[in-house]
Amino acid sequence: MELTFHGVRGSTPCHGSEIARYGGNTSCVSLSITGHDPILFDLGTGLRYFGQAQPADRPFSGTCLLSHLHWDHIQGLPFFKPFLRPGANVTLYAPTQPGDLTVGDVFADTIKPPLFPIHFSMFPGMVDIHEVGDDEFMIGDDVRVMTRLIPHVGHTVGYRVEWNGRSVVYMSDHQMPTDGSHSAWPGVLDLCAGADLLIHDAQYTSEEFADKRDWGHCTPEYAVWLAATAGVKQLSLFHHDPAHDDDDLDRILAPVIECASKLGVDAFAARERTTISI
Repeated sequence: MELTFHGVRGSTPCHGSEIARYGGNTSCVSLSITGHDPILFDLGTGLRYFGQAQPADRPFSGTCLLSHLHWDHIQGLPFFKPFLRPGANVTLYAPTQPGDLTVGDVFADTIKPPLFPIHFSMFPGMVDIHEVGDDEFMIGDDVRVMTRLIPHVGHTVGYRVEWNGRSVVYMSDHQMPTDGSHSAWPGVLDLCAGADLLIHDAQYTSEEFADKRDWGHCTPEYAVWLAATAGVKQLSLFHHDPAHDDDDLDRILAPVIECASKLGVDAFAARERTTISI
């Protein structure tokens, strides 16, 4: 498995020379598995750059594992170039919505005039939507996906993808306990147990969390605790706050990465345009 980061920011995209090393696009990560179409985690603004690299001589086909429906995780879909070509098909998994609302309703209500020039239904590409909660399903014959509801603001799921004895877990937005303590939902621990790679929310410093404790995110220290507790081998600190420039991230995350190493976890800060093997 090879994984590439196309967007690593949370909340809103940002730009400028001061964020050039880590990047400023919102959440989008692609997973390449031999014999399979691409698998995408989230559809933030980084999706546009993934789309630009796709071949134009054949229709796009792939799977998206969408964590939730906040803007920073779906902003890239209307600008996904392969979706503008007839025959394109995206199989999309996303968390079940409250009441009678569907994921399709959300896309139809947000991608339309006056918010966007055309209606979602006018795109040539097709989206096949499946709503999930605490579920398991297969992609093809040999890729197993586990989903679990996780705490955030609004319905949110985390994903665990397993193939050929390897596993990657994606939890981009995860509300840690508001009192700052270290505990986790059983489903969160199920997802993370023994994973080869955990991509995890690390948006706020401890000082920032004190003022934003119910905003749906966590500290990098919590991410390290979770990884160590669950026996994760490698931890990607993800969903960087748009207010943190490259120097801020270096300063904030260096001691956390050192602490993780002492706990037996290989941690690193996610950066756009970086590809790793799992």
